[in-house]
Amino acid sequence: MSIAFEAPTALPGLARAADAAAGDAASPEAVGRLSRVLAKDGGKARKQARAAVAQLKAAVADLRVHDYEGASRKALKALELDSKHGVAWHVLAIAREKAGDLVQALNAYEAALKLLPKDTAVAQDLARLAQRLGYLEIAEKLLLHYLAADPDHVEAINNLACVLRDQNRYDQAIEVLRARLQTAPDSAMMWNTLGTVMGDQGDMATALTFYDEALRLEPGFAKARYNRGNARQPLGDFEGALEDIEAALPHAAPGYETGMMTMARALTLMASGRLKEGYEAYEVRLDPVMPDAIAVVADGPRWTPDQPLEGKRILAVGEQGVADEFIFANMIPDLIRAVGPEGQVFLAVEPRLVSIFQRSFPEAVVGAHQAVRKAGRLIRFAPFMQAHGAVDGWLPLASLMAPFRPTLEAFPDHAGYMTPDPERVARWRDELAALGDGFKVGLHWKSLVLKGVRSRYFSPFDQWRPILTTPGCIMVNLQCGDTAAELAQAEAEGLKIWTPPINLKDDLEDVAALSSALDLVIGPAIAGTNIAAAVGADAWMIQAPDDWHVLGWKSYPFYPRMRGWAAGSFGRWDGVMADMAAELARISSSRRNAA
Repeated sequence: MSIAFEAPTALPGLARAADAAAGDAASPEAVGRLSRVLAKDGGKARKQARAAVAQLKAAVADLRVHDYEGASRKALKALELDSKHGVAWHVLAIAREKAGDLVQALNAYEAALKLLPKDTAVAQDLARLAQRLGYLEIAEKLLLHYLAADPDHVEAINNLACVLRDQNRYDQAIEVLRARLQTAPDSAMMWNTLGTVMGDQGDMATALTFYDEALRLEPGFAKARYNRGNARQPLGDFEGALEDIEAALPHAAPGYETGMMTMARALTLMASGRLKEGYEAYEVRLDPVMPDAIAVVADGPRWTPDQPLEGKRILAVGEQGVADEFIFANMIPDLIRAVGPEGQVFLAVEPRLVSIFQRSFPEAVVGAHQAVRKAGRLIRFAPFMQAHGAVDGWLPLASLMAPFRPTLEAFPDHAGYMTPDPERVARWRDELAALGDGFKVGLHWKSLVLKGVRSRYFSPFDQWRPILTTPGCIMVNLQCGDTAAELAQAEAEGLKIWTPPINLKDDLEDVAALSSALDLVIGPAIAGTNIAAAVGADAWMIQAPDDWHVLGWKSYPFYPRMRGWAAGSFGRWDGVMADMAAELARISSSRRNAA
């Protein structure tokens, strides 16, 4: 079957469940299988073919010792000798996948599958990589094609359930697993996968039960141990979470799996208030094995916290997304003070944020960063720096936490550190006044990305009704993206939500100014709510149970005046919505009585 792939997009930087998809392209069993195939292939008559097989045997030997670059070179030499050798393409694909070169891995897997259409190992490996990169429909087609030939294959059934899960087709995923568990109840792999299906929906208590069962059946199952740790953290068991994650780490496969578990350990450490250890582990986000890691191209070396800053020219580069750039801007005033009047700070930020960052930090030189994707890696650079020459050092914004926020006490007590455009604020105050008397409340309720595990972080729109019906309030839509269905639902129920005449996704200067002009902004931990808090607007943020940004505090120390509302657990939003609605009603009533 022909597969068309594009370059993968960056994945959200959350603590992810260990890939429940069964198998590992470079496991000892898989490498052993390749060795056996090549042993049978070694007797070909043609000298050139024998030379290709010799190169492949050496490449497989490199795979055994995790020398993926060496394996790649030898596989390419084999392909120079025999470009139609399917096993050579398969070996190259495995080596490039393990080296983090995912685009080349995809291309090589596709070439191998065309040459070896009945090789189930190639189909399985390609489906796993397609799933990991978010090509879920392609992965599903590959697995269904495979299962048509071998309908009882446990690994393929398990992996199909994983793909259905990642498409938010939870009922179908559960049914696929349930049907197989009836005949194979001792499959630790499937109990683990069932745990991930429940965990993605936010039912961490049930997920924990299934991980326990997987570990009862297979006590050394490292992925299930790690996943149990990820389930424990949102339930408030930080000690148990770290115990499980740290026990699983030594058994993780080199590369992405080790990086993923290290990231989960970092987030758990930071969430529990163990900042120094957490910051150190959080540097893994820049490791090339992570699919959403950025590589920065700058004319200067990477700055490290042991190096002096005074008098230096330093480039700080925004990373991850808009919300993160606002959060980590908390440390920019410290950086400016540290370089002093003889130094210079340059800030490379998301293009939509250049003007607000320049206004907020006039001592810095602010420009837009850009990015290209090369060999599956996101390369970030700052074209504006061509006019400013070399720097003494560059650093990613989040790396400022270690030197400037080593403890909770190091976070300054302020209302906000970003400055909205005062003319726009005044204009939006006039616009809001024209809506009539009432407490003006800006609303965010979802992310632009709701695929897979991300969906558990956001309440269904139906559950916002207690807030939307608060007497004395005028609701203002700040939610970017497609909101047509939610706004139509509200209108059908007689609820009024005013949408400002701007592009809420791209006009971030107006979003910041409007947030500042409103009486209150409410929402989950997404970009818009962070913008409101950063500019000092009165803001309430609904905090997920595993939100590491609290750093062991009651709310975000980055925004000490912002009010955090703990959701308590995933999927149970009624309580926090009722509490916020009651407080909103109290404030609105007080305002009306005072008037």
